Amino acid sequence: MMAAYQISILYRSIEHLELVLSLEASHQLQRTRSLNAPSPVPQFGPCGRIMKNSAMVITIQDPASQRLTWYKPPLTVLVIKKLRDVSVLQPFVQLVQWLIQEKRMVVFVEQSVMEDTLLMNNSEFGLIKEKLMTFRDGKDDLTDKIDFIICLGGDGTLLYASLLFQQSVPPVMAFHLGSLGFLTPFQFDNFEEQVTNVLEGHAALTLRSRLRCIIVRKNEETSHKPPTNLLVLNEVVVDRGPSPYLSNIDLFLDGKHITSVQGDGLIVSTPTGSTAYAVAAGASMIHPSVPAIMVTPICPHSLSFRPIVVPAGVELKALSFVVGYPVTVLYQGKSVEMLLLTVTTSVYPVPSICSQDQISDWFDSLAECLHWNVRKRQKHLDELSDLTHSSSNDTLDSLDHTDHIDS
Repeated sequence: MMAAYQISILYRSIEHLELVLSLEASHQLQRTRSLNAPSPVPQFGPCGRIMKNSAMVITIQDPASQRLTWYKPPLTVLVIKKLRDVSVLQPFVQLVQWLIQEKRMVVFVEQSVMEDTLLMNNSEFGLIKEKLMTFRDGKDDLTDKIDFIICLGGDGTLLYASLLFQQSVPPVMAFHLGSLGFLTPFQFDNFEEQVTNVLEGHAALTLRSRLRCIIVRKNEETSHKPPTNLLVLNEVVVDRGPSPYLSNIDLFLDGKHITSVQGDGLIVSTPTGSTAYAVAAGASMIHPSVPAIMVTPICPHSLSFRPIVVPAGVELKALSFVVGYPVTVLYQGKSVEMLLLTVTTSVYPVPSICSQDQISDWFDSLAECLHWNVRKRQKHLDELSDLTHSSSNDTLDSLDHTDHIDS
């Protein structure tokens, strides 16, 4: 009976691998190599070296030396503000007014901003409203139109800005005017000085890698409709959805079957997304400059299934074979039914502008937002020795007093 079960499992894996290959052939899914992954040292020892390969990625730059430079002064700026938040309205008006009048820049905003009833009653906004350029998400293409992005809000505002650009992303400066603010290092108090420094090229950058996700939906494997292709900054999640049963997902790495996931689902995240859903599911926190992809199971049906980190240049595939209930893919707040998911590191990172530098910004965010390693400091040894010495004296005095009474 056990041998028959193992044979059926083997046949099922072979069938799924054949399905993966057929889907790749039908949709011609091209693999994306990461520009942020490190290239090995080509020479080692007197004779050995790496074989030359056209698929090799470029050598990564020292993260500490990643600083912003402009080939020419930036002219256009996209300002994205948190929606339905009264506290952001006045900073938004101040910033836009300053950019237009003082910096002589062309300011783009979303069309929904112009339709905000709260802004309609603002007299200062009325003076600059006609000078703003607008766009609609999903209809207007911003590629090659924006030099610089400023976000006013929380982490969700930066994630939304990333979704607007599915190829090259302009440098992003994020002000903390939201709830958590893990990805928004700037305070708005002295925005004029901070924005001026950035426009003059005095700023460090963190290149936040994104995932290139190709989703073949259910019933699309036999149709001619192209698969969903998008870039995400945080993570993509394979979830069992409304099913009361465990999800069953075959996981492939560079075409090799690695394991089958049985549990509530799977999280595939960037280093930036490691501090979001992944860390809540028990994963480690990875600095955004590390070229890697994190794979984290959600409530796995195995105590030994721990989160893993794989190189950024690999290609990961997740193939669902749940019968009766569709497996869903969640990304940036959206959900679709999935049959096959292909994930690689995109060649288009998000250049996030640092308030100080890569290290200081990240660890400040860990301490302030996640309270990482926040605890009361242990007393110094000299303080402990004083307490011990004091306690010893008290004991000796007590003994002396007792002896005196006894005598």
